[in-house]
Amino acid sequence: MTIDSHQHFWKYNPEKHTWIDDTMASIRRDFLPSDLKIVYSGNEIDGCVAVQADQTLKETDFLLDLARNTDFIKGVVGWADLRAENVEETLGKYASNEKLKGWRHIVQGEADPNFLLRPEFMRGISYLEKYGYTYDILVFPHQLGSVLEFVKHFPNQKFVIDHIAKPYIKNGFYEGWALLMEAIAQHENVYCKVSGMITEADYNSWTPEQIHPYLHHVLEVFGSERLMFGSDWPVCLVAGNYGQVKAVVTDFISALGENDQNNIMGQNALAFYRL
Repeated sequence: MTIDSHQHFWKYNPEKHTWIDDTMASIRRDFLPSDLKIVYSGNEIDGCVAVQADQTLKETDFLLDLARNTDFIKGVVGWADLRAENVEETLGKYASNEKLKGWRHIVQGEADPNFLLRPEFMRGISYLEKYGYTYDILVFPHQLGSVLEFVKHFPNQKFVIDHIAKPYIKNGFYEGWALLMEAIAQHENVYCKVSGMITEADYNSWTPEQIHPYLHHVLEVFGSERLMFGSDWPVCLVAGNYGQVKAVVTDFISALGENDQNNIMGQNALAFYRL
């Protein structure tokens, strides 16, 4: 199966979706399963993981409602306030929902570079393993130092880094990101999504060749057993269409063996999220 491990849905609201700025005006509209079904049909995608874009429990419920009525949504990564005193009660409330696979916080938007290491947040993370939940790490490269310390504290928790940690491809910055990603990859409970890359390059002039050094590095340090393809649809549409996004990955891995390609394009997502 080919699985898109990272995409979003929303009913566009200018007050709620303030992060969709003027440079992303083309995605200021609703994106729902009926839209994605057409895209997947044309790109031979069998299923997906829907990931939160809004930091409310209503968002989690919204995605789970969509998943309940949409066969190709195989799993949901929701949001809950992992800093809350009653966090375990919240996690337990969702434990019976088979489509709810894990959680995410938009850490890239936090001013504190050490947000992940706050005691109340780490306390919340400590409950996830009990329920078999995964955790998606969404950060910028300058936050990777705290990611390294963070994952050391939870050797049995399943983590995945979203969007290869959003390296500054547009500016050609590489070395600092690469060093920290190599260190983080030494922790075998940490996976990495090859997603969200074309939007870290120049929207209008990016080329696959600009992205190849970053892909080569994560393949080298994580291996084909811990990488998973994701589109970041519909955010990706500000820089390219779905076919282009998929081709960046499939063309790059085309020289690998069949098993390695299958791992990256679906098997790893199926196993990691227990789809």
